[in-house]
Amino acid sequence: MATALLLSAGAAMAQKGETVKIAWIDPLSGLMGPVGQNQVKSFQFFAEKFNKSNPAGVKFEIVPIDNKLSPAESLNALKSAIDQGVRYVTQGNGSGVALALVDAINKHNERNPGKEILFLNHSAVDPDLTNSKCSYWHFRMDADTSMKMEAITTFMKDQTDIKKVFLLNQNYAHGHQVAKYAKELLARKRPDIQIVGEDLHPIAQVRDFAPYVAKIKASGADTVITGNWGSDLSLLIKAANEAGYTGKFFTYYAGVTGTPTAMGASGADRVYQIAYNHYNMGGQVGEWTNEYKKKFNDDFYTGSIIHIYTLLGQAMANAKSTDPLKVAAALEGLSVKSFNGEVQMRKTDHQLQQTLYLSVWKKADAKYPYSPENTGYTLVPVKTYEPYVSSTPTSCQMKRP
Repeated sequence: MATALLLSAGAAMAQKGETVKIAWIDPLSGLMGPVGQNQVKSFQFFAEKFNKSNPAGVKFEIVPIDNKLSPAESLNALKSAIDQGVRYVTQGNGSGVALALVDAINKHNERNPGKEILFLNHSAVDPDLTNSKCSYWHFRMDADTSMKMEAITTFMKDQTDIKKVFLLNQNYAHGHQVAKYAKELLARKRPDIQIVGEDLHPIAQVRDFAPYVAKIKASGADTVITGNWGSDLSLLIKAANEAGYTGKFFTYYAGVTGTPTAMGASGADRVYQIAYNHYNMGGQVGEWTNEYKKKFNDDFYTGSIIHIYTLLGQAMANAKSTDPLKVAAALEGLSVKSFNGEVQMRKTDHQLQQTLYLSVWKKADAKYPYSPENTGYTLVPVKTYEPYVSSTPTSCQMKRP
C-alpha cells in the first residue's frame, strides 16, 4: 500500500523533460483564419523559447485544432483533444466559444475526477467569464472588456474635443459588453458626451463596411468606440479612410493582423488601442518580437502567450506536478514578473491583474521604431495604467473542488 502511494505521488511529480500538450482551439480558416495562423505560430515560437528554460523543466507542445470560430466545432475539438490525452486547452478568439468551452470543461471535470482539463484563456474578454460564469478550471491571461474600457474612458474623460461617440461592435458577447461598459462609464465620467449612434453587425461576415461608415458620418460622431478585431476592424478602418471620415477610433485590437495595413498613413494620430502590450515594449520581449519578424515576416502581438508559459512553468514548479488539479491550485494568487511588469492571477475569479497601455498610431521613429506589416507606422504609448487603475470588481462565487 505504501509503495502504491509512493508510486502515485511520483507519477504526479513534474518530471524534467516531461511533455505538456496544450490543445489550441481557434480559427485557422475563414475571414479570421489569418489571426489564428499568426497565433499558432506565436504559441509554437514561444514553446521553443520556454522549452529551453522554465522552472518546471517541462516541454510544451501545441496541438492546433481549427474550430472555424464556431462553438459547436470547438466542442468537437475539445472532445478530440481529450481523446488524445491532452489536459490543457487554450482558446481566445470569440467569447461565445470560450463560454461553450468553460461549460463543457466544467461538466467533463465533474464526471471524470483524476482526468481534469484546465482552460488557459489567451484573449476571450467577456467579463462574464470571470463573473457570473467564473470557473475554477478557467484562467484568463488577457484583461477583460470592462478593465480595458475603464482605462479608455479614464483617458477620454480629459479629451475635451470628444463630444459625440458612435458605438460599432460585433454582434456577440464581447461586442455587447464593449457597448454596455462604454455607455455606463462615459455616463459616469463624462455625462456631457453624447452617444449619437449604436450598431451591431454579424461577426466575421461583413465584407463592406461603407454603409456603417455612412451612418457614423451622418450621426456627426467625432469618435468611434469599437471592440472589433481581425477582418472586422481592418475592413471598418479601410472603409472609414476611403469615405474620408476623420474622427478618432478607440479600439482593442488595432495591432492585430491586417489592421496596421488598413490604417496606413490615414490612421495616424486618430486610431488608439488599449492593450496589455504594444509593439515597442523593448527589453527581452522586444528582442523576441524582432526575432519573430525575421523568422516569419510577420508580427507578434498576442503577449498573453508569454503570460501562459511564464505562469504555467512557475505553477508546475511550485506544485511539483503537471496534474491540472494541482496546477490550478498553484496558479491561484500566483504573481510573476512578465514583460509588462508584475502580473498576478487573482484568486477570487482567475482574472490576471496587469498593467495596460493606451497607444496611438503614428509614424515610426528612432524612439519607437517597430513597424507592423512594414507600414512605416507604429503604436506609440500615450498612457500607462497600473493594475490598480484598470482593475474591476468581480461577482464571482468560485466553486472549488
